[in-house]
Amino acid sequence: MRLFEYESRQILEREGIPVTKAGVARTPEEAERIAREIAGPVVLKSQVLTGGRMKAGGVKFADTPEEARAHAEHILGLEINGHMPRGVLVGHKAPIAKELYAGVIYDGTRKLPTFVFSDMGGIDIEEVAETHPDHIGRGHFSTILPQMDFRAKDVIASVGITGGDLNKLTPILSKLARLFVKYDMTLAEINPLAQLEDGSFVAVDAHMDMENEARGRHKALLAELGVGDEETREAREPTPFEIEGERIDSVDHRGVAGNVTEFDGNLGLVIGAGGGSLTLFDAVRKYGGRPANYCEIGGNPSVSKACNLTKLVLQKPGVDKIAVMMSIVSNTRVDIVARGVIKACTELGYDPAEKIAIFRIPGAWEDEGFKILERYGVEYCDRSVSMHEAARRAVEKIGGQAAAQTPAAGAEEGTSGAATEVTQP
Repeated sequence: MRLFEYESRQILEREGIPVTKAGVARTPEEAERIAREIAGPVVLKSQVLTGGRMKAGGVKFADTPEEARAHAEHILGLEINGHMPRGVLVGHKAPIAKELYAGVIYDGTRKLPTFVFSDMGGIDIEEVAETHPDHIGRGHFSTILPQMDFRAKDVIASVGITGGDLNKLTPILSKLARLFVKYDMTLAEINPLAQLEDGSFVAVDAHMDMENEARGRHKALLAELGVGDEETREAREPTPFEIEGERIDSVDHRGVAGNVTEFDGNLGLVIGAGGGSLTLFDAVRKYGGRPANYCEIGGNPSVSKACNLTKLVLQKPGVDKIAVMMSIVSNTRVDIVARGVIKACTELGYDPAEKIAIFRIPGAWEDEGFKILERYGVEYCDRSVSMHEAARRAVEKIGGQAAAQTPAAGAEEGTSGAATEVTQP
């Protein structure tokens, strides 16, 4: 879940990291008032969950409150990469002597959070890593052991910062690491972290991403920030289809029907098993299929949850058939999922045998589940049929061009390489 810049700044303040004086305006009049209170030159920044604000004209500078009002009127009506702004941040244009970068990210290979620090801030850290790798310091730290500031100090010192500046920067990077762990972040960065002309350091811009699954743990913080329960907060505004998927998951605590993402294909997917769902999605595309959606179902959902998720997918415009597939998931009852998808089809007036291209969920109570499917004439697979083969059959059923060379049924799963990232086409 992505946070807006103004929300990230509030978290920095909450954890004792200095930020420039600023406020969020929803109207040009509010922007003028905030600029008047700052009583100096200001910067106005569009609050959108996407990059490229400067190039799109979403960042402006103003010397007077009247100028700030005019810029705010323009920014509030400016669409950037398909996003309309939540508001405009009006902040003090600080006298910056030097820009740095401070961040904490999660290293998926080492399974540990990582300090990242650079004495070249204000530009993308990826660009710095590519062109000036010697200007980036990195270091892992534990989420279990107490946070030790010397680790942050070592990372900062590795790019050549010494003396008083090193002592001032160390607590900032250490506090950033603590809030990263405390609030279950996947990314927390300050860019730029500015050194002012008086030698002090202050956060000018901030960006944070929180684990979606952690939202329940941080309800108080999110309520304080004004984040609504219905907001998915991804890199783009959620579609009505995705919002409804979130709602379906939230009304029933049993199991999971999550990460619902909309695409423009004709094969609806009711898939699950963590990494297995990514593998299945990729397999559908590999064999020429056009997924209508991505989703994850599992954790022993109720019949109602499986039914409502299936109805959502079936009713999506352009969907011809659905494929219901998982890896081997022993804790998800096959009969419950089978009842749910059959119920969805029949209640919508569809013949399950025609609408369900393939059903491939091995696991608990699979014999009972297969009996249900057989009664309605639905093609199903047991664990002797690989996920890739099931995906190929689904694509073939819907009239797609399956690849000529396919894995043999029963081939060992999970050896086809990493699944590609699921992104909006």
